[in-house]
Amino acid sequence: MENLTWTGSLGSILDPVFQIVAVVFLLLVALQFVTSLVLAPASDKINSDGTITLDRGPSALIGMAVRYSFLALLAICLAYLILGMVLSSETTGIIGTVSAQFSPVWLALVVTFLLSIVYKRRLGLYGKLFDSMIGMIGFGLVMFWVYTALFVGLFDLIATQDPLSQLSGMKNKLPGTAVRGANPEECGSACYYLLGGDNLARDVFSRMVTGSVIVIVIAPFATLFAFMVGITLGLPAGYFGGRLDTGLSFLANLILAFPVILLFYLLVTPEIVATGIPNYMGMVLFVFPIIFVGVLLNSRYYTRPKLRNPLLAGVLIGMFWIYLSGISSAGSVIDVLPGTLDLFNIPGGILVVFVSVVFVNSPTVFRIVRGLAMDIQTRDYVAAAQTRGEGPWYIMLWEILPNARGPLIVDFCLRIGYTTILLGTLGFFGLGLPPESPDWGTTINDGRKLLSIYPHPALVPAFSLLSLVLGLNLLADGLREESLRD
Repeated sequence: MENLTWTGSLGSILDPVFQIVAVVFLLLVALQFVTSLVLAPASDKINSDGTITLDRGPSALIGMAVRYSFLALLAICLAYLILGMVLSSETTGIIGTVSAQFSPVWLALVVTFLLSIVYKRRLGLYGKLFDSMIGMIGFGLVMFWVYTALFVGLFDLIATQDPLSQLSGMKNKLPGTAVRGANPEECGSACYYLLGGDNLARDVFSRMVTGSVIVIVIAPFATLFAFMVGITLGLPAGYFGGRLDTGLSFLANLILAFPVILLFYLLVTPEIVATGIPNYMGMVLFVFPIIFVGVLLNSRYYTRPKLRNPLLAGVLIGMFWIYLSGISSAGSVIDVLPGTLDLFNIPGGILVVFVSVVFVNSPTVFRIVRGLAMDIQTRDYVAAAQTRGEGPWYIMLWEILPNARGPLIVDFCLRIGYTTILLGTLGFFGLGLPPESPDWGTTINDGRKLLSIYPHPALVPAFSLLSLVLGLNLLADGLREESLRD
């Protein structure tokens, strides 16, 4: 069985067209840059009768040509991807076959974008995101990896091989290499290592998509927990001030005084893990979501005890059960829940990394929330709530917090990106997660040893990490842009 090329037999048609359009686009961009230095910028002409005449000068024509050539490039790229989903692997090559593996993701993205654009006027800030091109691009990149993690983790789709299995003769093989002895009629795309093999003969493509599950599970949830800790402590610190503010600010500054990487290193080293300190830290930090939700519901329905009491009881019992399942693990220092009642068992390495991320991010979120609370509490609507006789926690959670949502949502997106980079850094140094873990940081570390000879095992997860963080940053920019318009 022959190996795959990047574009297959389809490349004999599309590759020359793509190369010509790419060269034309680059020449036009260079010409646009030169003309911008020589000619006056394009500007529409306002006539004496108030009508506007479009500028048809050289600058405007070159700018139009740049746009159309760029759209032509996008159209050719879409042709590679779309044809890859309907034609055979030999015809479309590596690019088309990889695109075919991501078919569920493409379908989910199309449905998400169509529904969001149709109903964007009813979706608040999320809907306004689709008025920003930057925000849409960032949202698309983020949701690509979210859907990838979803389909891999829940439905076992996309990946072509077991990410931990080693196949004979596939060590450091180039992208598109056929598996020895494979039958194309039986295994299809699984007959190939689409993005090559690593130094242990494992499939780089399968490890890339499987590694997204670890990143997508840890980064958003750890950031969400950090926000619950920061909000629960930051709101009263900023609202009440005094000794409470002084004490909590001192603790936050004490944690922030340590270098982040050093703090991570101390928390995830085997010696510290053996003492059970991360488990006890998790036992404390995981209480804050229960406190936050409990206070939130109690302050909202305080005057309606018939609804509040059963609602609080049901929510808190459920959350406490999840809390015990999260901190309890058989054979660990905290084993308080019988196996029959344990809803899930978080692996020790992931729990340590999760707790470390929450612990490191919480002080920064605390300081942001504290500053916002100190600013917003001086507004008139807060004084009106105090005049109505509302309680302090109602004012903090239902008056101050909603009006601080813009900066907090933007920071949440950015902080997920920071957390993703931190997870990659930990994996790169071999800390926290098991050595065979397919997370992107560990995979980059494994591939860097032979980077000058076989770059693909390291470059694939590196570009995956780059695209996710870039998407989060663009999404944060789009949200910031739209929140400022409110």
